[in-house]
Amino acid sequence: MSRWKMVALIAAIAIVVAGLFVWWRHQELHPSSDDAYLQADVLTIAPLIGGRVIEVAVVENQRVEQGDRLFRIDDAQLRLVRDAADAQLEVARRAAASVGDSVGAASAQLSGAQAALLQANTELSRNQTLRKAVLVAQAVVDQALAQRNEAAAQEAAARANLAAAKSQAGSPGIRNASVRAAIAALDQAALNLSYAEVVAPAAGWIANLTLRPGQVVVPNQPLFSLVEADHWWVDANFKETDLQHVRPRQPATVEVDMYPGHTLHGSVESIGAGSGAVFSLLPPENATGNWVKVTQRFPVRIRLDDTANDPVRQLRVGASVVVTVDTTAAGVE
Repeated sequence: MSRWKMVALIAAIAIVVAGLFVWWRHQELHPSSDDAYLQADVLTIAPLIGGRVIEVAVVENQRVEQGDRLFRIDDAQLRLVRDAADAQLEVARRAAASVGDSVGAASAQLSGAQAALLQANTELSRNQTLRKAVLVAQAVVDQALAQRNEAAAQEAAARANLAAAKSQAGSPGIRNASVRAAIAALDQAALNLSYAEVVAPAAGWIANLTLRPGQVVVPNQPLFSLVEADHWWVDANFKETDLQHVRPRQPATVEVDMYPGHTLHGSVESIGAGSGAVFSLLPPENATGNWVKVTQRFPVRIRLDDTANDPVRQLRVGASVVVTVDTTAAGVE
């Protein structure tokens, strides 16, 4: 009997050792970490204009779709500014048209002055020819010369008036500087008016909402948050001794503490370039005589599959999870 007991004891020890080896090998090839948390993109909702809030269309933890109204700001003053900008554009267009008419009048005046100058030059040349033949007096030639000089002065003044009118008029139509400035002012007024209604930039859940109707807000003032519903991942902190075989694109399973028995699936997206201690606010100081070696942890990002966002089991940012990576699958370096 003692012999059989010895055999049984050896067999039991062998089974225990084999079981421990299998467990150790499984842990080595399937490292896991419970220092892991669900993450998602969290958007800060802030108005682009200031004013008094007249409507809040959402409540805390409400799910919204992209483009849904979140809240509205009183837009009465913005409408007045938009109407004033519209009227100013009409004034600019009329002014550009009237200045264009003055250019036409100045051009016609120049044409008349040029014709008068041509006539005065012709008359002066004829009188000078007659003077050489002693058919007219010198006084006639002097009078024609004075008339020619006066016509030349008028032609120069008309040319200067035309240049001034063109400079004041600028480009015609919509290319006119005053018209373009008025159009830009109108577009800005219309844009500000559109900012009075704040809509959801993405689908997700409202969080940290304290906004109430009647509250006065200022531009770019953070009011509440929106947790996006489309992009989820896990930040898991693995021991450095568990990362020997971990590679990007290896499959991973995620067990959410909030939903026992429910497993999510994903893959390794990246491995952090530094340990958590390196990027902490107060990194540890190891340059001391009583230094103790501490196993460091490195962040590993797990990208969840698109089906991870289960509407029945709503994921929540910061939830604790347990991540297990299958290192037997091929990854990338």
